[in-house]
Amino acid sequence: MIPLFISQAHAESIKSPEKEDVFAFSHDATDQSDTLLQLAGLTASKEKKTESNTIRVIPGGQSIGIKLNTVGVLVVGHHLIETGDGQQSPGEKADIRIGDIITKVNGKKVERTQDISPLVQEAGEANESLDITIKRNKEEIETKLHPLKGKDEPSYKLGLYIRDSATGIGTLTFYEPNSMKYGALGHVIADADTKKPIVAQDGEIVNSTVTSIEKGRNGNPGEKLAQFSADRKGLGNITKNSAFGIFGQLSSPLPKDMDKKSYPVALSHEVKEGPAKILTVVNENKVESYDVEVVSTIPQKHPATKGMVIKITDKKLLEKTGGIVQGMSGSPIIQNGKVIGAVTHVFVNDPTSGYGVHIEWMLNEAGISLDGAAEQKAS
Repeated sequence: MIPLFISQAHAESIKSPEKEDVFAFSHDATDQSDTLLQLAGLTASKEKKTESNTIRVIPGGQSIGIKLNTVGVLVVGHHLIETGDGQQSPGEKADIRIGDIITKVNGKKVERTQDISPLVQEAGEANESLDITIKRNKEEIETKLHPLKGKDEPSYKLGLYIRDSATGIGTLTFYEPNSMKYGALGHVIADADTKKPIVAQDGEIVNSTVTSIEKGRNGNPGEKLAQFSADRKGLGNITKNSAFGIFGQLSSPLPKDMDKKSYPVALSHEVKEGPAKILTVVNENKVESYDVEVVSTIPQKHPATKGMVIKITDKKLLEKTGGIVQGMSGSPIIQNGKVIGAVTHVFVNDPTSGYGVHIEWMLNEAGISLDGAAEQKAS
């Protein structure tokens, strides 16, 4: 099974031109027949036994463009430099590993790839080493790296592919109209090369337009083909990238809501097997409602990323997409007049079916308490 966020990212080797990649984040597979991608760890939550009728949210379904900026500069690969002594990677020699985050160079904080380039050239021309500070998991490590210049190359290089941001397409799940806090995707954004969740410094969501659909088939999940809208107008910020999605605050009400009606939410034990609806976009910016079946649901006392299995039953959607496709990640699920969760994954061997996450865990991550009061700070 695969997560449904479509991403586009670039990596740079300090030379300088960008190396373009298109990939789906997070590729750690288990031995299940339906390949399941691993997400981040979970946190505990207090058990809730009562219904939650006070909190109301406006369901989304809008296609959104996502830009996520990393904390520091992420190492995504080693680059071999052709020298008179053969091919070498200064970064690999300095024991800088894929997945490391470069936070400082010569004691100076770095946040973007362009922060590093002039320091590399300066050290190379002076035939000096750079003092590199990296974060590896929870450990801070110091190392030295001596930049090299390749044959017939004008500039010095680290021998690393690095990136400082990732962009992609997903679906808005909900927003709370009083605080304007929102949740989207329903699963973590993880880097395709490092296989690790991206440690986000900040980011933004923008309008996105679905241009076409690549229909899914057994063994080959489809996807929404979409692009950031021409105006690239910012809809809100991103303050968190977690196992349950991305979260932040909208800068203004969304202009393309299906309606302005708010819905109550259902806790996991309130969700029932049976018919439901999802809201999503399959053509340009139009949010539409489609029939699905909740095949199974698990009442959960603690946060978990897989809470229910859903199956697309809507003939119109099946004809258009073949079922659940990449880019639907975050599409809200509504049952009996309540928002119950979001679509998160598709089964590779059966694209009509996939997983959903319960809405209460997304609300927790957004900093929205289930008694209807938004916490002071989104975290």
